[in-house]
Amino acid sequence: MEIIGIGTDIIECLRIAQMIERHGEMFINRVYTQHEIEYCSERKAATQHYAGRWAAKEAVLKAIGTGWIKGITWRDVEVANLFGGKPIINLSGGALDSARRRGIQEIQISISHCRTHAVAYAMGLGDPSKAEPIDV
Repeated sequence: MEIIGIGTDIIECLRIAQMIERHGEMFINRVYTQHEIEYCSERKAATQHYAGRWAAKEAVLKAIGTGWIKGITWRDVEVANLFGGKPIINLSGGALDSARRRGIQEIQISISHCRTHAVAYAMGLGDPSKAEPIDV
């Protein structure tokens, strides 16, 4: 497999905390899958984990090469964890369709966070010969 796209994002944890405080469950349920909500809410520093997943979703869409376009929702990009904690990306809906059109078969993700910031780096891997032509 070849690298087809990369993406990175950084977010202030305070910004996510303020969104959660201001909009509560409406915000959480719009942005995060049930699995992500369960994972983050079980953590001592839940806001940092929510921020890390926010950054991951942004980084993934940059790696796919779409950004936030019509047909893609926040919940189309899910961060899950393998045994031992390694984060993995599960795509669905418009994000999965966009990745497939670009020949992306796998997304690798790295997430890091501290008290103030969360950052994520994503790499889209696949076969560029399977990508559909993009109109410019």
